Amino acid sequence: MQALQYLRPSLYIASFFALHVAVAMLIPAFVDIADGNPDWTVFMGSSIGVFAVALLGIVSMRQPLPKFTPRFGFLLTTLLWLVTAIVSSIPFWLSPLQITAAEGFFEAMSGLTTTGSTILTDLDELPRGILIWRSMLQWLGGIGIVAIGLFLFPFLRIGGMQFFRTESSDRSDKAMPRMVNLTAALVAFYTAATVACALVYAALGMNLFDAINHAMTTLSTGGYSTHDASFGYYGNNLGMIWASTLFMLVGSLPFVLYVELILRGRLSLFRDVQTRVFLVAVAIVSILLGIWVHFNTGLELFHALTKAAFNTVSIVTTTGFASEDYSLWGTFAIGLFFLLTFIGGCSGSTAGGIKIYRFVIIWQSLRRSLARLIYPNAVIPLRYGNRHVDQDVYDSVVTFLVAFFGIYGLMTLILCGLGVDFFTALTGVLTAMSNVGPGLGDVIGPAGNFKSLDEPETWLLAIVMLVGRLEIMTAVVLLSPVFWKD
Repeated sequence: MQALQYLRPSLYIASFFALHVAVAMLIPAFVDIADGNPDWTVFMGSSIGVFAVALLGIVSMRQPLPKFTPRFGFLLTTLLWLVTAIVSSIPFWLSPLQITAAEGFFEAMSGLTTTGSTILTDLDELPRGILIWRSMLQWLGGIGIVAIGLFLFPFLRIGGMQFFRTESSDRSDKAMPRMVNLTAALVAFYTAATVACALVYAALGMNLFDAINHAMTTLSTGGYSTHDASFGYYGNNLGMIWASTLFMLVGSLPFVLYVELILRGRLSLFRDVQTRVFLVAVAIVSILLGIWVHFNTGLELFHALTKAAFNTVSIVTTTGFASEDYSLWGTFAIGLFFLLTFIGGCSGSTAGGIKIYRFVIIWQSLRRSLARLIYPNAVIPLRYGNRHVDQDVYDSVVTFLVAFFGIYGLMTLILCGLGVDFFTALTGVLTAMSNVGPGLGDVIGPAGNFKSLDEPETWLLAIVMLVGRLEIMTAVVLLSPVFWKD
């Protein structure tokens, strides 16, 4: 089969990724050494073992890379994430925490896909090596998501991402130098923003270790914390809450617009349609929820608006931080957070979810359909801001939504068949597909975690996280018979 010819080069490239992961494992090893914690041997041993196997893979599978095709791209993207997640889970398996293979894979996949769901408990008592490894996975996954979203997805023409081509999608002879420059600018901005976030957190009262960890998981919109109470650990530090809200928003906006500002001095962030819609929607929802919290809990209005804005931004950007158990705010808040879990941030950001631009295109399509009912012979183009939306872009958006809700329903049904209660299954699959983190309810809600799930459910949700992070179609196409046929 033609697709199998791409398996060897895909594994060859994945071996390079594994090599970098092995080097990254040295950081938590050194942290544990500094703390006098014997767990450093877990990370050091994992690093040496992974490095050796990855090096063997590079040497044994080295060959000229084939011409890039969509089939190669789909297989490569999925294998990169799978191999990286498996390799990253090894320290969890070997740690003294008695983590099963399913739980270790779940934790690593949740980190790399910046989902933020966790099976770990008593975070305040865990070794610092494990804590910083979780945060590093989210930080590395965040920049990986942006890079793949901007460079690879446009070529694969999935999920409407081709609509947002940047210089990286230029087919001219200058494409590669431009991609290199864009990559360097992206990494530079991502790193600088993370450092700035850590400095702000430290200035507002976090210790240095917590500030570094939370900065990595804020910019990546991942949501892993070093405390079971997440941001609730910092009580009523409103300055820190607002700082986190701001940096979560930074991570959820298109990174290519930041790069334009750096490379060209062009401030086009607020001229972007999806950015304007996203920020206005977040502001409206935060105000409405703040008023609801104020009148239903008696919390002082500014305090209520602060908590409402933080948790709204945390969910809609798919970060998953929690300042408190917002399910106690009443049924309106629960219903609102359930709906926000679907949305996600902007394309070209670290956020997950359906993405706001798809809702904009569907809304414009609905308006056009209503107009055609009144003026059946009128020619009404489908527009996104001042740009015309091609038919293949609209088709890809519709296909994505059909696949999203189809998989959502199927996975929910499977979880229910495995014995999970309906509400936990409903929100568990949703939070995995949207890469949000916490679900709703007593089991996996903001005050709980995923530890109580059995092995089959844990494996299933880990795979659902990957499917959601890869924009659905990248993973689903591998299950199609047409992919494997010549």
